[in-house]
Amino acid sequence: MKFPAILFLILFILSACKKSKINTSNVHQLQVAWVYHTNDADTVNKSQIQCNPIIIDSVLYGTTPQLVVFALDASTGKELWRFDPKSEQFKDFPATRFIMNNNRGVTFWQEGDDKRILMIAGNFLYAIRASDGSRISSFGKNGVIDLKKGLDRNVDELYVTSTSPGIIYKNLFIIGSRVSEGSDAAPGHIRAYDVKTGEQVWIFHTIPHPGEFGYSTWEDSLAYQRIGGANAWAGFSLDEERGIVYVPTGSAAFDFYGGKRKGSNLFANSVLALNAATGKRIWHFQTIHHDIWDFDLPTAPALVTLKKGWRTIDAVAQPTKTGFVFLFDRETGEPIYPIEEVAVSTGTDLKGEKLWPTQPKPTLPEPFMRQTMTEEDLNDLVPDSSYQELRSRFKQFRSGGMFIPQSTQGIIMFPGLDGGAEWGGPAFDPETGLLYINSNEMPWAITMKEVDLSNAAAENYGIAGKRLYNQNCLACHGPDLKGSGNNPGITNASEKYTSKTLIDLIRSGRRMMPAITHLKQEELDAIGAYVMNDEMKFKERFPLKPAEIDSFRYLPYTITGYNKFLTREGYAGIKPPWGTLNAIDLNSGKLVWKIPLGEYPEFKEKGIITGTENYGGPAVTAGGLVFIGATRDDKFRVFDKTNGKLLWETTLPASAFATPAVYEVNGKQFVRGCLCGFFNCRLSKGNGQ
Repeated sequence: MKFPAILFLILFILSACKKSKINTSNVHQLQVAWVYHTNDADTVNKSQIQCNPIIIDSVLYGTTPQLVVFALDASTGKELWRFDPKSEQFKDFPATRFIMNNNRGVTFWQEGDDKRILMIAGNFLYAIRASDGSRISSFGKNGVIDLKKGLDRNVDELYVTSTSPGIIYKNLFIIGSRVSEGSDAAPGHIRAYDVKTGEQVWIFHTIPHPGEFGYSTWEDSLAYQRIGGANAWAGFSLDEERGIVYVPTGSAAFDFYGGKRKGSNLFANSVLALNAATGKRIWHFQTIHHDIWDFDLPTAPALVTLKKGWRTIDAVAQPTKTGFVFLFDRETGEPIYPIEEVAVSTGTDLKGEKLWPTQPKPTLPEPFMRQTMTEEDLNDLVPDSSYQELRSRFKQFRSGGMFIPQSTQGIIMFPGLDGGAEWGGPAFDPETGLLYINSNEMPWAITMKEVDLSNAAAENYGIAGKRLYNQNCLACHGPDLKGSGNNPGITNASEKYTSKTLIDLIRSGRRMMPAITHLKQEELDAIGAYVMNDEMKFKERFPLKPAEIDSFRYLPYTITGYNKFLTREGYAGIKPPWGTLNAIDLNSGKLVWKIPLGEYPEFKEKGIITGTENYGGPAVTAGGLVFIGATRDDKFRVFDKTNGKLLWETTLPASAFATPAVYEVNGKQFVRGCLCGFFNCRLSKGNGQ
């Protein structure tokens, strides 16, 4: 695993070829055109570039790991300007804390000579001039808008930001959000702002208010005041001619226990078609009812055109974490292929939970990943002793299919928390009608844990710290502080932080870690003492009473960690492939080809291509090519789009966890890759994505 001191963009070009257009016959001649160093990687805290930049008038706009916006000459990589929101924020909002979230790009708007870049850092939306990176003072408050305002609910103490860029419709900027995944989650309502003034023009309540469509799908009549999530963290797609914006939403909070949000929970886990000018609902489809598996819609849908017999149909293709692609008519929402409601298990050992009895299943297109895992599917590439240990652990969990109820026994989740599809999204080729999508095939082991408040009446800081850690931190950092899934361990926190700097980090968040802003100072002190193992602080009496057991904020269960189901050697617990690239013919609904994506050298030497986990999507071109990085083996690859044959690959200095950009300047075609280098952060986790 590489930990580079810098993160950067790398551009490939056909500099040794007479033809400047990259195609199947000359792709092997690709060479590096230029490299841009951001010079602000935070290797200690494993920062990333997930940005898919935009290229306008030969200028490339993107963001660095520290959320600095940059503009480059797209043909040479020469820096034109930089804008650092951290140095600008406190002039107008001095009482706030800067949240270092991940960022997947910026948005461009133009009217005549007025060219603007809109980007989100923390809970702030900035409007800056595309010409020089300066703030536009006529927008919002001196170029800035606080996204915590205007949600029709007080969320000043809650976590609100956005990782994916918004989208432009005429003079409107439409934006979603990333929020917490716990009981402290803000609502994930969709909003539109006037690009010129920053005035909020409309809001769509993803958790409906009284009198709105969908309100009755929540059994608690006050859900709109209490529940959070149902947020559009993955971005949007826009049919500009029809004036329709398509919105994929995530699950309602808490991700794994729904006893406080009984009902089917519209508009969580839904594809929404909204009037882009007004925010009014045109149609919707819910892909998961009452989600308790963190099966957010992980990517913006693709706008595609299909041929069914003599008909040409403009459609919306929505990939899911579960390996389905849902296809709908863009205007009506009518499914292109039948969708069945299939019965699922409702048996649960979680008190207060009420599961939904059916889940939707499209008959076509064919799934692009396996959707069940049994004992016969266990990884047998490892030594027998490791296999037997894996088999023994597997039998301790409930397993089998996609919709196994959460349990204190624990379940094997396959498809897993990161898909199937993830935030990189699909690519569509209008020439062939093929949809290209990469997929993860990693099982996860999720176990529910009952929250213990038996000692809450007379707590010291040690008892309170453990309780509050279990409620707020255990899911990511594990019961033993050693981390879980791709989340880092914090057993050595005292070597990196003081009590004050650790509490500051908890308050502000960093990248994929959400800010915890709803806790009181004494509660933060207790968590800090627990993590730092401050034995002197443990003995002091804790002055606050915990939330009453029947209060809304109290959740009777949490999870023991975001744990992948792995072999002792660290490989996926299931047989390969562990990551794939797929081509689906949307005209027929059939899977045309599937190949493993990524490799482990130790298995490649034996002639086994296993695939790896992958983050960041593909790009397809008229030259017959599919470009993709995404894999943890630091490779950048090009495939023949007709059959999946590997045409060219190169080894990068680090893994490229962002979707490639293909563009042309002065008749020359460039392919841009974005290098990250860190693979131990859960990139697409739930509402936090």
